[in-house]
Amino acid sequence: MAQPPTNQPLSGVRVLDLSAVLSGPLATALLADQGADVIKVESASGDQSRRIGPAKGDLSAMFITANRGKRSIVLDLKREDHRDVVHELARRADVLVENFRPGAMARLGLDADTLCAANPRLIYASITGFGQTGPYAGGRVYDAVIQAVSGMSASHPSQATGEPTLLATTVCDKLSALTAAQAISTALFARERSGRGMRLQLAMLDAALAFQWTDAMNNHLFVTDPPAAFPEFGIRQRPYRTRNGHVAAMTPQHDEFVALCKGLGHPELAADPRFATATARRHHVAELLPLLEALTAEHDTAELVATLSAAGVPIGRVNRHQEVIDDPQVRHNLAVVEIDHGSTGTVRLARAAARFGAGAPPTPGLAPHLGEHGRAVLSEMGLDAARIDALLDGV
Repeated sequence: MAQPPTNQPLSGVRVLDLSAVLSGPLATALLADQGADVIKVESASGDQSRRIGPAKGDLSAMFITANRGKRSIVLDLKREDHRDVVHELARRADVLVENFRPGAMARLGLDADTLCAANPRLIYASITGFGQTGPYAGGRVYDAVIQAVSGMSASHPSQATGEPTLLATTVCDKLSALTAAQAISTALFARERSGRGMRLQLAMLDAALAFQWTDAMNNHLFVTDPPAAFPEFGIRQRPYRTRNGHVAAMTPQHDEFVALCKGLGHPELAADPRFATATARRHHVAELLPLLEALTAEHDTAELVATLSAAGVPIGRVNRHQEVIDDPQVRHNLAVVEIDHGSTGTVRLARAAARFGAGAPPTPGLAPHLGEHGRAVLSEMGLDAARIDALLDGV
């Protein structure tokens, strides 16, 4: 696999990725997209995500997405000589990312105090489920657990029963990855000023709470003399069925709501006292939604989107997954790209969203086969062939 492009913002930054599955790997994949050289350390059995989703050999859909643009080396962290390699890689790294449970890295002698003492410029990023300490800190954590504890599950009630639901995607892992990548970039910027690295800690629970607070937790923001609560956010948000599909529309501005009612052929709705202001609509949302749903059900999806969009209504067709790939705006943005992934064949990936400078965004790098770059990484450390053979024996 080619080295990261030299014209990207993080060109020259080396990241040692000791994380697994999703939150850490996706964070470091974003850094790889931006030019960082990411060395992924895996056990002999490989990252569990290699076995999640459709796969060809040791490359699954999830693994390719979350480990694009990286290099892989297999190391057994129970072996002292392999831990020595990690120590040396950390001495040469700018960033280390791990998402072990609290205390695990210390038991391996790979804790922040030890590695940062050897490399004072190292940014040591730890991602945990609940935090390093506290009543839940030692428990195993997956995305659904954080959805539950953070209130995210309650924020997305079933439209049929009102019961809490779990989002089908790993939303907390992914938003934690985005938060971690941003924090690591900030730490790199701070190091340019101070010359020193730092310890960076991120709990998935904290990331999920910050994500929730902007809207889903509005009714719990005011402590002193709280104003009247609004209907819960999840009740106000759902797509509308059409004759042949669904659309989603949001009309927080009054002129947008007026345009929606006019476009649906019932301008009088906008003058109804229950719906005449944004505040009134929020308090009467349970009455408004059935009326709008009945009206949109009379229309063809494409016709409705075209008509209401032209009238200034924020509206979009609800795309099925295949339709996302073929959506005209997605194609125009070059947001999804097909790349030659060697023996795996052609794969389709979403490009990194951030674009730096003019021109097309860079093509995502290839995901590594298990241990694909072990010999090259060890050679870069200056080890001779005999030493490399000894380290790779049995892994």
